[in-house]
Amino acid sequence: MSAADTYQHQHLFDENMVQIEMPLIAPELLQGVISNAPKAALNELEQIVSFGCAILSPESQYPDFPVDSLNNIARIIDNNPDIPVHDAIYRLYPYRTFLTNDGIQGIHTLLQTLKIPMPPEEGISHKIMDIQPSAELNKCVVKMNIAAKNVEVEVPHGTSRLAGIENGNRFVETEYQSKLLTEIIQTFAVGELCLVGPKGCGKSVLVFELARLLNQTIEPMVLYQDMTARDLIQQRTTKINGDTIWRDSPLLRAAKNGNIAVLDGIHRIHNSTISILHRLIHDREVQLYDGTRLLRHDRYDQLLANGCTVESMNSKGVIRIHPSFRIIALAEPPNVETGANWLTPEMLSLFMFHEVRNLSKREELHIIQELYGSIGPSFDKIINLAHLMRSAKDPLVKNLSATLSTRQLLRIAHRMSIYSPENAESSNKELNSACNTIQRAFLAKFLPALPRAALESSLRNVGIERVRPTNRNLESSISILDNNLRIGTTSSPLYKTDAVTKVPDILFYDVPQHVRLLEHLLQDFLIGNHLLLVGNQGVGKNKIADKLLQLMNRPREYIQLHRDTTVQTLTLQPTVRDGIVVYEDSPLVKAVKNGYILVVDEADKAPTHVTCILKTLVENGEMTLSDGRKIVPYSAKQILSPDYYIQTHPDFRMIVLANRPGFPFLGNDFFASLGDLFSCHAVDNPSTDSEIFLLQQYGPNVPTATLMKLVSAFAELRSMADVGQLSYPYSTREVVNIVRHLEKFPNEDLSELIGNVLDFDRYTPESLEQVTDVLQKHGLEIGSYAKNELALLRKKRDIQLTIQHSNNKSLSTPKHGKEDPENKPHVGGNTWAGGSGGRDTAGLGGRGGPYRLDKGHNVHQVSDQEKDDVPEHVKEAARAMNRKAFEERLKEIKMSAYDHSVYEEFRIPVKNQIQQLRIILTALQAKSKERHWQKHQTSGELDDNKLIEGITGERTIYRKRANQDPEPGQPQEKPKRLKLVVDVSGSMYRFNGYDNRLDRELEAVVMVMEAFEGFEQRVQYDIVGHSGEADQIVFVDHKNPPKDDKLRLQTIKTMHAHSQFCWSGDNTVNATKIAVDSLAKEEDECDEAIVIILSDANLSRYGISPQRLAQTLTSQEPKVQAYTIFIGSLDNEAQLITKSMPAGRSFICMDLKELPQILKQIFASSVLYQSKL
Repeated sequence: MSAADTYQHQHLFDENMVQIEMPLIAPELLQGVISNAPKAALNELEQIVSFGCAILSPESQYPDFPVDSLNNIARIIDNNPDIPVHDAIYRLYPYRTFLTNDGIQGIHTLLQTLKIPMPPEEGISHKIMDIQPSAELNKCVVKMNIAAKNVEVEVPHGTSRLAGIENGNRFVETEYQSKLLTEIIQTFAVGELCLVGPKGCGKSVLVFELARLLNQTIEPMVLYQDMTARDLIQQRTTKINGDTIWRDSPLLRAAKNGNIAVLDGIHRIHNSTISILHRLIHDREVQLYDGTRLLRHDRYDQLLANGCTVESMNSKGVIRIHPSFRIIALAEPPNVETGANWLTPEMLSLFMFHEVRNLSKREELHIIQELYGSIGPSFDKIINLAHLMRSAKDPLVKNLSATLSTRQLLRIAHRMSIYSPENAESSNKELNSACNTIQRAFLAKFLPALPRAALESSLRNVGIERVRPTNRNLESSISILDNNLRIGTTSSPLYKTDAVTKVPDILFYDVPQHVRLLEHLLQDFLIGNHLLLVGNQGVGKNKIADKLLQLMNRPREYIQLHRDTTVQTLTLQPTVRDGIVVYEDSPLVKAVKNGYILVVDEADKAPTHVTCILKTLVENGEMTLSDGRKIVPYSAKQILSPDYYIQTHPDFRMIVLANRPGFPFLGNDFFASLGDLFSCHAVDNPSTDSEIFLLQQYGPNVPTATLMKLVSAFAELRSMADVGQLSYPYSTREVVNIVRHLEKFPNEDLSELIGNVLDFDRYTPESLEQVTDVLQKHGLEIGSYAKNELALLRKKRDIQLTIQHSNNKSLSTPKHGKEDPENKPHVGGNTWAGGSGGRDTAGLGGRGGPYRLDKGHNVHQVSDQEKDDVPEHVKEAARAMNRKAFEERLKEIKMSAYDHSVYEEFRIPVKNQIQQLRIILTALQAKSKERHWQKHQTSGELDDNKLIEGITGERTIYRKRANQDPEPGQPQEKPKRLKLVVDVSGSMYRFNGYDNRLDRELEAVVMVMEAFEGFEQRVQYDIVGHSGEADQIVFVDHKNPPKDDKLRLQTIKTMHAHSQFCWSGDNTVNATKIAVDSLAKEEDECDEAIVIILSDANLSRYGISPQRLAQTLTSQEPKVQAYTIFIGSLDNEAQLITKSMPAGRSFICMDLKELPQILKQIFASSVLYQSKL
């Protein structure tokens, strides 16, 4: 009996997985594989088929194995019988990419059971030796040397490649990329493939090198989120006479002409869209919208052999797919932690997969030295930083490391090779220092506080320090002499152009800070980089860009994006003239044609999937337009069809302007999506000196004292906006407008003038009050416009005095004690209730009492040793009395009427903070509730994509904005989960008189309950407590949060009572562990899980080390992000604990005004743990 007819049974998974008893070998599958790989070893083919059958078993609970691709992998093995079995399996089923750690371990168990060894470590040589023509038409033979053995593979060869199109950068081969190229060529020989890797790791470079080697033409197609299946295949357009026709997409053009269709960003589009590729890939045929049909080349040739002619086939609409046609998809890895997994079984069946990792330090240095030579110690520190962050265990740091991709490192190396900070003759050493280079690459100024702290810590670890500025004023000069521009120490000849009307001509004052930025922009421009300027609105991004172009005499085209910008309108402007759709070139196309500078303003306003089509244009100089034309690089020296191809002018550049990402602008994060394609610069408001200089130019007659007041006041307002206390980031634009008005109307009332700037804050009284207070503090008399004045209260702290004293007095039965009608302070003794340092009675600081009682006097604390000396029977009696009093107090809380005045004592001090927190939550919700375009409507705004349908008489040619309905089968939007763990231990009540820690905690809880009201669908929160006698006391359950002030008052009264009556001890660590573990179990039910610990810093008393607490906080990363906020501390214990904790995990909040900003930092930073587009 043959192996193909043999059935074997075995348990395939270990005891932690589902055990499966099933046949290892399916005869029909194995027979098909054997027929495609006659040279392969039978046992290896059996192992591959057995693995697939095991995965396909319903009990395995893994995504389906793509059995349809087994024949392709068999052909690869037949070409190279020495390929490891694991590598062959992994090309079909890249499990490390889309499975969790538990799933990966299960697969490894299966591999061990099937006796499939893991592949050897890298080190086996792979080299392409020669490429020769094949006897077969449109094919070539690639000769490779793999592990000292010669391998020959017949690969499709190009036929109609544009002469001269090369990769923009010279390809520098490394051992890893050479190995990857040989593997890709082997896969390319038999079918379609997909390269999966992080952005900037070199996927596009590998594809271009493959095309160069095989003399192939690339048809790039950038995919975007709202792309339809029709967009992938054909689009409608009109002829000159008004007839409607269908236009082929780049994918179809590649299929007809035998080119490579590169689908860039296949992870972005919807599964329903990609489904149209199934028939094209599996059957090599597809039915088109215009009625024609593409047919596999061998079937087409068979029809010709049977007597059909090419003319008859064309008349019937049957078109041959070229045998050299291939599809290469490019994608970023799915984020398995957030469940955003695009690698579905359907997708697995379409391609064979190759993972592209980030290059190692040695490989990157090799490439950089080949391209730019040895650079210097500053760059060595930068590349050390990149690999330190990539290998970090902290998910926050690891996610930040994506910014320093190989692409970004090459750009930095290119710059430093020309403008070296080590050059002793260079006067702009600070400008090009390693620290400033990293700050620009990460846009560190706009990072949330926690990621910024993590970045600063990483910089210190590799020895990157700030360079102190030296003699800046000498560098801040601009001159034009003999048609040569000089900014600082950087010079460039003026550009000669006939389009003088397109050269900006603006009013600009040479502020030193802006001049230094202009010099840096000029340097980047001269080395060929595209520029990205990011900053708050009103800081002068447009002015700086226009001034740079004015100085260089460069003409520009300008385009402003908005939330309704589409891929089509970005490239072309369609209009209907005489029943004919006419496409007018957009400013983008005009700039590409004529070599102008394209200024893209408000880039963050457009959807990210729209702006991402700029990727191939910036990276390779290629783009396909909506009308079917194609932009090709300048290096395409022979243009086959000038009407079809648009050659990129060598002088074309892009300058992109965008607001800072995140709150309060709520734009899309352009920097996160495409930042590493540009040379990035953060544009900030001018420094104090620069701003005063600027205002003096606009208002030379305005008193300097007034300018100083305005500058200092608005600087404070900006800092408040940066931390989220204000929703509007007051910029230089507002100050300039005020000064220009004062210059023209010097007798104008300053109160009314400034009031006009603040009018939009009238509807948020809390913000208005904050702003007016700041202005008044800086001496700006705004008179009646100020609504309220807040008194500045100075906090006074009593000095703690410690006296060693031995108390030999005996202890009697615990009791409440007598009530002193005059409430005099009582120290020692065992008579009065509310005394201090006594025994037996309720009070503070004593021993043997039944519970704590604070009468508002100074506290005299007895030592822990004396408290421990209390006899056991006295302790038991005290506990019994404690429980009875506590139960009576709980009954009072639940039965008493709502006391508005008591609740207001806790709410009023934090009412501004409640409003600030609600602003943050509103921004969070507004971002998530962004409305989308709904197409195919019978009314609304005319859809540019359906103009042709309108001409033909269709009615559903409109679109309108509405809340997007979930797709069928799409999971419902999940809320964020927040668990607030509060400290209600005895020390909170005991030391409340010392630093008001318990009051602060109750106010913080009120702030959370008030602020989160109305956001239950977006954020669900629990409030649980811990003390010496319990590690999980539920005060608020997320399923039933308090709905009114009475319930909220009951919550804080219960917390207060527990802290007063609970027994001594600490359960901080246990409570943290329970909270973190419980949210980790809810991973599938929430979008994000955050635990926040509110506690005093009284840890050392109970032997709790910061390291132990930190370990507990991070025990469930990245499922749960946990933080601790200390709201009380004896001496500097909180500072010492925070220094010993991981960066960004611990905060000190002695003033509740800081709490909303701390929560904002936590919310903003946690976004970096989530998947990015």
